[in-house]
Amino acid sequence: MIIYEYPFNERVRTLLRLEDLHEKFTYFLHQEHSFQHHIAIATIFEMLEVAGRVDLKSDLLQELERQKQTLMSFRSHPNVQAEALNTILDELEQVSVALAASQGRTGQNIRENEWLMSIRGRTIIPGGACEFDLPSYYAWQQRSPQQRFADIANWFAPLSPLFSALSLVLRLLRDSGQPVKISAQAGSYQQMLQGRVYQMLRLNVDANRGAIPEISANKYMLWVRFTSQDGDLKPKVFEDDVPFELTLCNF
Repeated sequence: MIIYEYPFNERVRTLLRLEDLHEKFTYFLHQEHSFQHHIAIATIFEMLEVAGRVDLKSDLLQELERQKQTLMSFRSHPNVQAEALNTILDELEQVSVALAASQGRTGQNIRENEWLMSIRGRTIIPGGACEFDLPSYYAWQQRSPQQRFADIANWFAPLSPLFSALSLVLRLLRDSGQPVKISAQAGSYQQMLQGRVYQMLRLNVDANRGAIPEISANKYMLWVRFTSQDGDLKPKVFEDDVPFELTLCNF
């Protein structure tokens, strides 16, 4: 099964992009070759580019506080599992405190590091980080994998509270929806949303069918059109019925 996600607004779009970059960064950070660690560093620069466009820290703190207040109101509900509720409330509190304690603009420590900024300036140029362009960076790449790992982890550490908060907010958002089984007739599905506001859509489809969803949505209507793609050919309309699970998520 493949899960496709579609953001309904720019804020969720930014969170999903940063989550994707963080997963990529984590993977390459834990590899050993210098080429892979170069990708990890370049990915940090991409994170800064995306996160620097919005006041992400403030937005996440507000959302965490709103979630905390909403969940606290459930404490008196007789059907709520108190232990599970307290666990998520504790997690919200810890993540909020860590994020609030982080100082300065997102990635300020990296922006103030002249050496890293020199690398960032060269990575924008295709092939710009060669040894003759950045001999000090090439020398750093010759260090042991453990030394490079420690350096990169240290540079990323001030960003960690932001990504912990981002991860928690997205987890709560994903858990807010209930999946519904649907069939797209002749590869197409439409649903009127009656003006209801959603934050994100999740679509789960069997990978073996070869059906790829193209999604468009606003507060009035959702439209899913399935296509197929084979080799070098451009996607074409998928004409068979496609069963899938649809989850509409909103806090």
